[in-house]
Amino acid sequence: MSDTATLGTESKRRWGILALGLAAQTASCSFLYGIPFLVPQMRAADGLSLAQAGTVVAAPSIGLLFTLIAWGALADRYGERLVMAIGLGVSGLLLLAVGLTSPSLGVMFGLFLLAGASTASVNAASGRAVMGWFAPSERGVAMGIRQTAQPLGVGVAALALPPLAQHWGFHTAMLFPACFALLVAGLVAWLVLDPPRPAKKAGAAKALSPYRRPTLWRLHGASSLLVVPQFAVSAFAPVYLVTAHHWSPLAAGWFLAAVQALGAAGRLASGWWSDRVGSRLRPMRQLAVLSAAVMLLVALGDVTWLWLVLLALVLAAVITVADNGLGFTASAELAGIDWAGRAMGAQNTAQNVASSLTPPLLGLVIGDSRYALAFCVVAVFPLLAIGLTPVRAERG
Repeated sequence: MSDTATLGTESKRRWGILALGLAAQTASCSFLYGIPFLVPQMRAADGLSLAQAGTVVAAPSIGLLFTLIAWGALADRYGERLVMAIGLGVSGLLLLAVGLTSPSLGVMFGLFLLAGASTASVNAASGRAVMGWFAPSERGVAMGIRQTAQPLGVGVAALALPPLAQHWGFHTAMLFPACFALLVAGLVAWLVLDPPRPAKKAGAAKALSPYRRPTLWRLHGASSLLVVPQFAVSAFAPVYLVTAHHWSPLAAGWFLAAVQALGAAGRLASGWWSDRVGSRLRPMRQLAVLSAAVMLLVALGDVTWLWLVLLALVLAAVITVADNGLGFTASAELAGIDWAGRAMGAQNTAQNVASSLTPPLLGLVIGDSRYALAFCVVAVFPLLAIGLTPVRAERG
Protein backbone atom coordinates (compact mmCIF):
# COMPACT_ATOMS: atom_id res chain seq x y z
CA MET A 1 0.00 0.00 0.00
CA SER A 2 1.34 3.43 -0.90
CA ASP A 3 2.09 6.09 1.71
CA THR A 4 -0.81 8.18 0.37
CA ALA A 5 -3.27 5.30 0.71
CA THR A 6 -1.99 4.54 4.21
CA LEU A 7 -2.41 8.15 5.26
CA GLY A 8 -5.94 8.21 3.84
CA THR A 9 -6.88 5.07 5.78
CA GLU A 10 -5.44 6.46 9.00
CA SER A 11 -7.13 9.84 8.57
CA LYS A 12 -10.52 8.10 8.52
CA ARG A 13 -9.84 7.08 12.11
CA ARG A 14 -9.45 10.66 13.28
CA TRP A 15 -12.96 10.84 14.77
CA GLY A 16 -12.24 7.72 16.81
CA ILE A 17 -8.97 9.27 17.97
CA LEU A 18 -10.88 12.44 18.89
CA ALA A 19 -13.35 10.31 20.89
CA LEU A 20 -10.47 8.71 22.81
CA GLY A 21 -8.92 12.13 23.44
CA LEU A 22 -12.29 13.30 24.74
CA ALA A 23 -12.54 10.20 26.95
CA ALA A 24 -9.03 10.79 28.31
CA GLN A 25 -9.80 14.42 29.14
CA THR A 26 -13.14 13.41 30.71
CA ALA A 27 -11.41 10.84 32.90
CA SER A 28 -8.92 13.49 33.97
CA CYS A 29 -11.67 16.02 34.76
CA SER A 30 -13.76 13.48 36.70
CA PHE A 31 -10.83 13.26 39.12
CA LEU A 32 -9.73 16.91 39.14
CA TYR A 33 -13.24 18.33 39.57
CA GLY A 34 -14.77 15.33 41.34
CA ILE A 35 -12.84 15.48 44.62
CA PRO A 36 -14.92 18.42 45.99
CA PHE A 37 -18.04 16.21 45.78
CA LEU A 38 -16.42 13.91 48.34
CA VAL A 39 -15.44 16.46 50.99
CA PRO A 40 -18.15 15.43 53.51
CA GLN A 41 -17.22 11.73 53.26
CA MET A 42 -13.51 12.59 53.29
CA ARG A 43 -13.91 14.47 56.56
CA ALA A 44 -15.98 11.67 58.09
CA ALA A 45 -13.57 8.93 57.01
CA ASP A 46 -10.33 10.58 58.07
CA GLY A 47 -11.48 13.09 60.70
CA LEU A 48 -10.27 16.08 58.70
CA SER A 49 -11.11 19.70 59.42
CA LEU A 50 -12.61 21.77 56.62
CA ALA A 51 -9.25 23.50 56.12
CA GLN A 52 -7.44 20.16 55.86
CA ALA A 53 -10.00 18.82 53.39
CA GLY A 54 -9.66 22.01 51.33
CA THR A 55 -5.90 21.52 51.20
CA VAL A 56 -6.34 17.99 49.88
CA VAL A 57 -8.86 19.19 47.29
CA ALA A 58 -6.35 21.79 46.05
CA ALA A 59 -3.49 19.27 45.67
CA PRO A 60 -4.37 17.95 42.17
CA SER A 61 -4.68 21.46 40.74
CA ILE A 62 -1.33 22.45 42.21
CA GLY A 63 0.34 19.43 40.64
CA LEU A 64 -1.32 20.10 37.29
CA LEU A 65 -0.30 23.75 37.29
CA PHE A 66 3.42 23.03 37.54
CA THR A 67 3.63 20.28 34.91
CA LEU A 68 1.46 21.40 31.98
CA ILE A 69 4.29 22.96 29.99
CA ALA A 70 6.66 20.06 30.67
CA TRP A 71 4.11 17.52 29.41
CA GLY A 72 3.53 19.70 26.35
CA ALA A 73 7.27 19.64 25.61
CA LEU A 74 7.29 15.84 25.92
CA ALA A 75 4.33 15.59 23.52
CA ASP A 76 6.20 17.80 21.04
CA ARG A 77 9.20 15.50 21.22
CA TYR A 78 7.83 11.98 21.73
CA GLY A 79 4.26 12.04 20.44
CA GLU A 80 0.74 12.22 21.80
CA ARG A 81 -0.14 8.57 22.40
CA LEU A 82 2.85 7.80 24.64
CA VAL A 83 2.41 10.95 26.73
CA MET A 84 -1.36 10.52 27.19
CA ALA A 85 -1.14 6.82 28.03
CA ILE A 86 1.72 7.15 30.52
CA GLY A 87 0.39 10.23 32.29
CA LEU A 88 -3.18 8.98 32.59
CA GLY A 89 -2.00 5.48 33.57
CA VAL A 90 0.28 6.77 36.34
CA SER A 91 -2.53 8.99 37.60
CA GLY A 92 -4.86 5.99 37.75
CA LEU A 93 -2.31 3.93 39.71
CA LEU A 94 -1.82 6.73 42.24
CA LEU A 95 -5.57 7.06 42.74
CA LEU A 96 -5.77 3.28 43.10
CA ALA A 97 -3.29 3.57 45.96
CA VAL A 98 -5.54 6.16 47.65
CA GLY A 99 -8.54 3.86 47.32
CA LEU A 100 -6.85 0.67 48.51
CA THR A 101 -4.52 1.84 51.29
CA SER A 102 -6.43 4.59 53.21
CA PRO A 103 -3.27 6.73 53.56
CA SER A 104 -2.56 9.43 56.13
CA LEU A 105 -3.32 13.08 55.37
CA GLY A 106 0.24 13.89 54.28
CA VAL A 107 0.54 10.82 52.06
CA MET A 108 -2.88 11.43 50.54
CA PHE A 109 -1.93 15.04 49.75
CA GLY A 110 1.24 13.79 48.05
CA LEU A 111 -0.60 11.13 46.05
CA PHE A 112 -3.21 13.64 44.86
CA LEU A 113 -0.45 16.13 44.00
CA LEU A 114 1.38 13.56 41.90
CA ALA A 115 -1.86 12.32 40.31
CA GLY A 116 -2.72 15.88 39.27
CA ALA A 117 0.79 16.35 37.89
CA SER A 118 0.46 13.11 35.91
CA THR A 119 -3.01 13.70 34.52
CA ALA A 120 -1.85 17.08 33.18
CA SER A 121 -0.32 15.10 30.32
CA VAL A 122 -3.76 14.76 28.76
CA ASN A 123 -4.36 18.50 28.39
CA ALA A 124 -1.64 19.30 25.88
CA ALA A 125 -1.31 15.87 24.27
CA SER A 126 -5.00 15.39 23.45
CA GLY A 127 -5.18 18.91 22.06
CA ARG A 128 -2.06 18.32 19.99
CA ALA A 129 -3.59 15.14 18.54
CA VAL A 130 -6.64 17.14 17.43
CA MET A 131 -4.36 19.72 15.83
CA GLY A 132 -2.51 17.04 13.88
CA TRP A 133 -5.47 14.98 12.65
CA PHE A 134 -7.95 17.72 11.72
CA ALA A 135 -7.59 20.29 8.96
CA PRO A 136 -8.04 23.97 9.84
CA SER A 137 -11.52 23.99 8.25
CA GLU A 138 -12.80 21.42 10.79
CA ARG A 139 -10.40 21.95 13.66
CA GLY A 140 -12.61 24.41 15.54
CA VAL A 141 -15.48 21.92 15.81
CA ALA A 142 -13.09 19.10 16.72
CA MET A 143 -11.49 21.17 19.48
CA GLY A 144 -14.92 22.28 20.64
CA ILE A 145 -15.90 18.63 21.04
CA ARG A 146 -12.75 18.01 23.05
CA GLN A 147 -13.44 21.07 25.23
CA THR A 148 -16.77 19.56 26.33
CA ALA A 149 -14.72 17.13 28.44
CA GLN A 150 -14.78 19.47 31.43
CA PRO A 151 -18.59 19.60 31.85
CA LEU A 152 -18.76 15.89 30.97
CA GLY A 153 -16.17 15.07 33.63
CA VAL A 154 -17.99 17.16 36.23
CA GLY A 155 -21.27 15.46 35.30
CA VAL A 156 -19.78 11.96 35.53
CA ALA A 157 -18.24 12.78 38.90
CA ALA A 158 -21.47 14.30 40.21
CA LEU A 159 -23.45 11.20 39.23
CA ALA A 160 -20.97 8.52 40.32
CA LEU A 161 -18.91 9.69 43.28
CA PRO A 162 -21.45 10.83 45.92
CA PRO A 163 -23.55 7.60 45.76
CA LEU A 164 -20.41 5.44 45.90
CA ALA A 165 -19.08 7.39 48.86
CA GLN A 166 -22.41 7.28 50.66
CA HIS A 167 -22.68 3.49 50.43
CA TRP A 168 -19.03 2.38 50.64
CA GLY A 169 -17.03 5.36 51.89
CA PHE A 170 -14.61 7.93 50.49
CA HIS A 171 -11.68 5.62 49.77
CA THR A 172 -13.81 3.10 47.87
CA ALA A 173 -15.30 5.94 45.82
CA MET A 174 -11.78 6.88 44.68
CA LEU A 175 -11.55 3.56 42.88
CA PHE A 176 -13.98 4.91 40.26
CA PRO A 177 -11.73 7.68 38.83
CA ALA A 178 -8.76 5.32 39.25
CA CYS A 179 -10.32 2.56 37.14
CA PHE A 180 -11.73 5.11 34.67
CA ALA A 181 -8.23 6.53 34.11
CA LEU A 182 -6.59 3.10 33.79
CA LEU A 183 -9.21 1.85 31.33
CA VAL A 184 -8.90 4.90 29.07
CA ALA A 185 -5.08 4.84 29.31
CA GLY A 186 -5.13 1.28 28.01
CA LEU A 187 -7.44 2.21 25.14
CA VAL A 188 -5.24 5.19 24.25
CA ALA A 189 -2.11 3.02 24.19
CA TRP A 190 -3.89 0.46 22.01
CA LEU A 191 -5.90 2.54 19.56
CA VAL A 192 -4.57 6.10 19.29
CA LEU A 193 -2.30 6.93 16.36
CA ASP A 194 0.03 9.89 16.45
CA PRO A 195 -0.70 12.25 13.55
CA PRO A 196 1.88 12.36 10.77
CA ARG A 197 4.54 15.02 11.14
CA PRO A 198 6.28 16.83 8.31
CA ALA A 199 9.63 15.28 7.47
CA LYS A 200 12.65 17.29 8.59
CA LYS A 201 15.63 17.72 6.33
CA ALA A 202 18.99 16.49 7.58
CA GLY A 203 20.94 19.30 9.18
CA ALA A 204 17.92 21.64 9.28
CA ALA A 205 18.01 24.19 12.08
CA LYS A 206 15.68 23.72 15.05
CA ALA A 207 12.52 25.81 14.99
CA LEU A 208 12.97 29.06 16.87
CA SER A 209 10.81 29.69 19.90
CA PRO A 210 7.59 31.55 18.99
CA TYR A 211 7.89 33.28 22.36
CA ARG A 212 10.59 35.51 20.91
CA ARG A 213 7.66 37.55 19.57
CA PRO A 214 4.83 39.07 21.67
CA THR A 215 1.97 37.29 19.86
CA LEU A 216 1.60 34.24 22.10
CA TRP A 217 2.22 36.27 25.24
CA ARG A 218 -0.68 38.52 24.24
CA LEU A 219 -2.90 35.53 23.45
CA HIS A 220 -2.21 33.86 26.82
CA GLY A 221 -2.85 37.16 28.57
CA ALA A 222 -6.15 37.74 26.78
CA SER A 223 -7.30 34.18 27.48
CA SER A 224 -6.43 34.58 31.16
CA LEU A 225 -8.49 37.77 31.36
CA LEU A 226 -11.43 35.97 29.75
CA VAL A 227 -11.24 33.20 32.37
CA VAL A 228 -12.18 35.68 35.12
CA PRO A 229 -15.88 36.05 34.18
CA GLN A 230 -16.13 32.29 33.59
CA PHE A 231 -14.97 31.44 37.10
CA ALA A 232 -16.85 34.35 38.64
CA VAL A 233 -20.05 32.74 37.38
CA SER A 234 -19.13 29.13 38.23
CA ALA A 235 -17.77 29.96 41.70
CA PHE A 236 -20.35 32.48 42.91
CA ALA A 237 -23.60 31.77 41.06
CA PRO A 238 -24.58 28.92 43.46
CA VAL A 239 -24.01 30.92 46.65
CA TYR A 240 -25.54 34.02 45.03
CA LEU A 241 -28.81 32.24 44.26
CA VAL A 242 -28.95 30.70 47.74
CA THR A 243 -28.04 33.76 49.80
CA ALA A 244 -29.39 36.64 47.70
CA HIS A 245 -32.54 34.98 46.35
CA HIS A 246 -33.14 32.28 48.99
CA TRP A 247 -33.09 29.32 46.63
CA SER A 248 -32.48 25.90 48.08
CA PRO A 249 -29.03 24.43 47.35
CA LEU A 250 -30.73 21.61 45.43
CA ALA A 251 -32.69 24.01 43.20
CA ALA A 252 -29.59 26.12 42.55
CA GLY A 253 -27.62 22.97 41.72
CA TRP A 254 -30.17 21.72 39.20
CA PHE A 255 -30.44 25.15 37.57
CA LEU A 256 -26.67 25.47 37.18
CA ALA A 257 -26.30 21.87 35.96
CA ALA A 258 -28.72 22.61 33.13
CA VAL A 259 -26.88 25.85 32.38
CA GLN A 260 -23.57 23.97 32.24
CA ALA A 261 -24.99 21.73 29.51
CA LEU A 262 -25.79 24.88 27.52
CA GLY A 263 -22.20 26.01 28.09
CA ALA A 264 -20.92 22.81 26.49
CA ALA A 265 -23.12 23.52 23.47
CA GLY A 266 -21.68 27.04 23.37
CA ARG A 267 -18.15 25.67 23.05
CA LEU A 268 -19.21 23.58 20.07
CA ALA A 269 -20.97 26.54 18.46
CA SER A 270 -17.93 28.81 18.82
CA GLY A 271 -15.72 26.14 17.23
CA TRP A 272 -18.13 25.82 14.29
CA TRP A 273 -18.20 29.62 14.00
CA SER A 274 -14.40 29.85 13.88
CA ASP A 275 -14.24 27.20 11.14
CA ARG A 276 -16.80 29.07 9.04
CA VAL A 277 -15.01 32.44 9.24
CA GLY A 278 -11.50 30.94 9.04
CA SER A 279 -10.33 32.64 12.22
CA ARG A 280 -10.07 31.83 15.93
CA LEU A 281 -9.18 35.27 17.23
CA ARG A 282 -11.86 37.40 15.57
CA PRO A 283 -14.65 35.35 17.21
CA MET A 284 -12.64 35.35 20.44
CA ARG A 285 -12.48 39.16 20.44
CA GLN A 286 -16.20 39.43 19.67
CA LEU A 287 -16.97 37.02 22.52
CA ALA A 288 -14.91 39.28 24.81
CA VAL A 289 -17.27 42.14 23.95
CA LEU A 290 -20.29 39.94 24.67
CA SER A 291 -18.73 38.68 27.90
CA ALA A 292 -18.30 42.21 29.23
CA ALA A 293 -21.85 43.11 28.21
CA VAL A 294 -23.43 40.06 29.83
CA MET A 295 -21.59 40.59 33.13
CA LEU A 296 -22.97 44.13 33.24
CA LEU A 297 -26.40 42.62 32.54
CA VAL A 298 -25.96 40.29 35.53
CA ALA A 299 -25.11 43.32 37.68
CA LEU A 300 -28.19 45.15 36.40
CA GLY A 301 -30.37 42.12 37.12
CA ASP A 302 -29.05 41.95 40.67
CA VAL A 303 -30.45 45.41 41.45
CA THR A 304 -33.69 45.07 39.45
CA TRP A 305 -35.60 41.87 38.64
CA LEU A 306 -35.02 38.20 39.38
CA TRP A 307 -36.04 37.10 35.86
CA LEU A 308 -33.37 39.39 34.38
CA VAL A 309 -30.57 38.09 36.57
CA LEU A 310 -31.56 34.48 35.78
CA LEU A 311 -31.56 35.20 32.05
CA ALA A 312 -28.21 36.99 32.38
CA LEU A 313 -26.69 34.08 34.31
CA VAL A 314 -27.78 31.64 31.60
CA LEU A 315 -26.26 33.86 28.89
CA ALA A 316 -23.10 34.37 30.95
CA ALA A 317 -22.64 30.64 31.52
CA VAL A 318 -22.71 30.09 27.75
CA ILE A 319 -20.78 33.15 26.54
CA THR A 320 -17.99 33.16 29.13
CA VAL A 321 -16.88 29.59 28.32
CA ALA A 322 -17.28 29.79 24.54
CA ASP A 323 -13.83 31.28 23.94
CA ASN A 324 -11.86 28.52 25.73
CA GLY A 325 -11.40 26.28 22.71
CA LEU A 326 -10.65 29.23 20.42
CA GLY A 327 -7.70 30.47 22.47
CA PHE A 328 -6.42 26.93 22.97
CA THR A 329 -6.56 26.17 19.23
CA ALA A 330 -5.07 29.51 18.26
CA SER A 331 -2.13 29.04 20.63
CA ALA A 332 -1.13 25.84 18.83
CA GLU A 333 -1.73 27.24 15.34
CA LEU A 334 0.33 30.36 16.00
CA ALA A 335 3.12 28.39 17.69
CA GLY A 336 3.58 25.91 14.84
CA ILE A 337 3.84 22.13 14.93
CA ASP A 338 7.21 22.01 16.73
CA TRP A 339 5.99 24.13 19.65
CA ALA A 340 2.27 23.31 19.72
CA GLY A 341 2.37 21.15 22.86
CA ARG A 342 4.34 23.68 24.87
CA ALA A 343 2.13 26.52 23.69
CA MET A 344 -1.04 24.68 24.74
CA GLY A 345 0.58 23.84 28.06
CA ALA A 346 1.44 27.51 28.60
CA GLN A 347 -2.09 28.50 27.60
CA ASN A 348 -3.59 26.17 30.21
CA THR A 349 -1.09 27.26 32.83
CA ALA A 350 -1.98 30.94 32.42
CA GLN A 351 -5.69 30.17 32.55
CA ASN A 352 -5.31 28.01 35.65
CA VAL A 353 -3.44 30.77 37.47
CA ALA A 354 -6.25 33.22 36.65
CA SER A 355 -8.96 30.74 37.65
CA SER A 356 -7.23 30.04 40.98
CA LEU A 357 -6.95 33.74 41.86
CA THR A 358 -10.48 34.73 40.82
CA PRO A 359 -12.60 33.22 43.65
CA PRO A 360 -10.57 34.52 46.65
CA LEU A 361 -9.99 38.00 45.21
CA LEU A 362 -13.54 38.43 43.97
CA GLY A 363 -14.79 37.19 47.34
CA LEU A 364 -13.06 40.18 48.93
CA VAL A 365 -14.97 42.52 46.60
CA ILE A 366 -18.31 40.82 47.29
CA GLY A 367 -17.96 40.83 51.07
CA ASP A 368 -21.42 40.14 52.46
CA SER A 369 -23.64 41.27 49.59
CA ARG A 370 -21.85 43.51 47.04
CA TYR A 371 -22.63 41.23 44.09
CA ALA A 372 -23.58 43.98 41.64
CA LEU A 373 -20.29 45.78 42.28
CA ALA A 374 -18.34 42.54 41.86
CA PHE A 375 -20.03 41.73 38.55
CA CYS A 376 -19.21 45.24 37.29
CA VAL A 377 -15.56 44.73 38.28
CA VAL A 378 -15.52 41.39 36.45
CA ALA A 379 -16.75 43.12 33.26
CA VAL A 380 -13.49 45.11 33.15
CA PHE A 381 -11.39 42.00 32.45
CA PRO A 382 -12.95 41.01 29.09
CA LEU A 383 -12.84 44.69 28.08
CA LEU A 384 -9.06 44.58 28.58
CA ALA A 385 -8.91 41.34 26.58
CA ILE A 386 -10.47 43.01 23.53
CA GLY A 387 -7.37 45.10 22.84
CA LEU A 388 -4.92 42.40 23.91
CA THR A 389 -6.20 39.69 21.53
CA PRO A 390 -3.64 39.55 18.64
CA VAL A 391 -6.04 39.34 15.70
CA ARG A 392 -3.60 40.90 13.22
CA ALA A 393 -0.97 38.26 13.93
CA GLU A 394 -3.42 35.56 12.90
CA ARG A 395 -4.15 37.34 9.64
CA GLY A 396 -0.44 37.47 8.94
